[in-house]
Amino acid sequence: MKNKEELIRMNDTLEEIVFKANALEQKYAKSIVNVHSNYYDSARNLIHYLAFRSFDIDILQEKLRQLGLPDLSGIEGHVMKSLLSIQVIINLFMDTKNEENINGVISIQKADKLLNKNTKKLFGYKSKKRKTRIMVTLPATASEDYTLVNQLVKLGMNSARINCAHDSPEVWKKMITNIKRANGALKKKCKIMMDLGGPKLRTGPMKPGPNVVHIQPSKDVEGKVIKPAKVWIAPPDILPPNDSADVTIPVSEELMDKIKRGNIIRFKDSRGKNCKIDIKKREKKGRWGVCSDSAYISTGTELRLGKKKADGSEKILVGELLPTEQFITLHINDIFELHKEAALGEPATYEENGALIKKAHISCTLPAIFEDVKAGEPVFLNDGKIEAIIEEVNAERLMLRVTYAKNTGSKLKADKGINFPESDLKISGLTEKDKLDLEFVAQNADAVNLSFVNQRSDVETYLEEIGKYEANLGLILKIETQKGFRNLPEILLTAMQTYPIGVMIARGDLAIETGWKNFATIQEEIMRVSEAAYIPAVWATQVLDNLARKGVPTRSEITDAAQAQRTECVMLNKGTYIKKAVKTLDKILRRMQRFQKKKQIILPKLEQAGELKLSHKKYDIQ
Repeated sequence: MKNKEELIRMNDTLEEIVFKANALEQKYAKSIVNVHSNYYDSARNLIHYLAFRSFDIDILQEKLRQLGLPDLSGIEGHVMKSLLSIQVIINLFMDTKNEENINGVISIQKADKLLNKNTKKLFGYKSKKRKTRIMVTLPATASEDYTLVNQLVKLGMNSARINCAHDSPEVWKKMITNIKRANGALKKKCKIMMDLGGPKLRTGPMKPGPNVVHIQPSKDVEGKVIKPAKVWIAPPDILPPNDSADVTIPVSEELMDKIKRGNIIRFKDSRGKNCKIDIKKREKKGRWGVCSDSAYISTGTELRLGKKKADGSEKILVGELLPTEQFITLHINDIFELHKEAALGEPATYEENGALIKKAHISCTLPAIFEDVKAGEPVFLNDGKIEAIIEEVNAERLMLRVTYAKNTGSKLKADKGINFPESDLKISGLTEKDKLDLEFVAQNADAVNLSFVNQRSDVETYLEEIGKYEANLGLILKIETQKGFRNLPEILLTAMQTYPIGVMIARGDLAIETGWKNFATIQEEIMRVSEAAYIPAVWATQVLDNLARKGVPTRSEITDAAQAQRTECVMLNKGTYIKKAVKTLDKILRRMQRFQKKKQIILPKLEQAGELKLSHKKYDIQ
């Protein structure tokens, strides 16, 4: 009798969920009708999923598990089908007739087909033996280096990402020409994705520091040099190959021929310290040297040239050095100013006794946000490395008090991100520059990545702008704020008016905005909501980042890349070892698809499992 009562309660809960799902579908009927015809089923299932998730069903799930039934944890793509199927089974257990008609609702097979269809339309054909696509952010050098683009396509790049926040239309066009050339040569169809820069909320420029470079050899904990600094000496316009120099010293081109391998260059640095550079080799128009001294070299420093073990008489003057990059050092409880005025930022100044003369200050690239923030709201700077709270707000400035920084102080430089996670910012996702760039994107790209999508109106603005061009562009919505996450369902329903669309989980800003402790669950929820709408998701930001930049992966980023296989596309950022990163990611994704499909765990045959023998020996544990 007790079991029957539990079955009745379970059935009542399921009926309540189904009723609410149907009611919500009626409530949002107008929104569903307005979507593209290819998204009609997507919109309905998304509404059903939101109704389902509005219930706290953990008790129901546990009861279903105890009966050996599906616990509804993988319901995203086929909500109504799963609910009604479970109802049928429960009614069989109760020996009662079920009058629910499960015909016409979306089956598991149809859900898979819809997601695959939408993924193929947005990202193109999958690679051989790999379902998850790979998107690669192209460096500016891809405009001149066809071989790099060709190799990336050959290694498995399914779509190339061009960021309109950098470079120019001339450079973008050259990149696209190389992509199309590689597609033709390899008989591939690498898609072209172009990012609109969006509004960038960052720190403004700092006042330039002195024209000086700091030579810093690597030292151990006792201060002993373990690796000298690599010094590139060349005419001002000759850059070091592969950007591999620790320090670059510009000198006159006429004097370069006098610097030979084996020479020693002696000098007094800006502090009067005697130092030397050993010249090791010549490369094109430059010279490579090493320096084991910690030294400061400024414009006009006198370099004395001589052979080994000989005093030099030849004098060379250091050419014009770039000003050093200034920064503000912030400690907990420091107060500094974020201002509207485009004045150059400066660090705090103090008297000799340590008394503060003037607070540190720096500008903000989007002064319009001053109208939207309030005292007491938190502010994160430099990717969350510095945390502060707004102490004072007025028309021209914000006074911020630091609540988190390193014990030794954290550096805040120009062009570093600013996040207001709890402020209701009214900034739009489409800037005037984006609108200008959109004309080029409409003519040359397969899809546009729309930055800073916070609300339905951001999508509406985009749809209005793209409607000015005869273009059939895919649209990828970059979700990078807490507000964007909260509004995701209505953002998707609005975006479904065009076809195809995708969602990018912009994990960098999103983690800062939502808080590190919340981020893991939030990225899961974005994937679930996207799957419920049959919208392909992109796993982005710092995937195999250490491998791409330094050539060696960390253990944590290998695990991260493996988890990324649950999405339909994974994005890599540019780096010196990007080809190695693409090759590694390709292997990881092909391997992982044998073990996992979305959230569903797959159990491939475990080799030699049938040969394992159980021991019956008993052990006397003392």
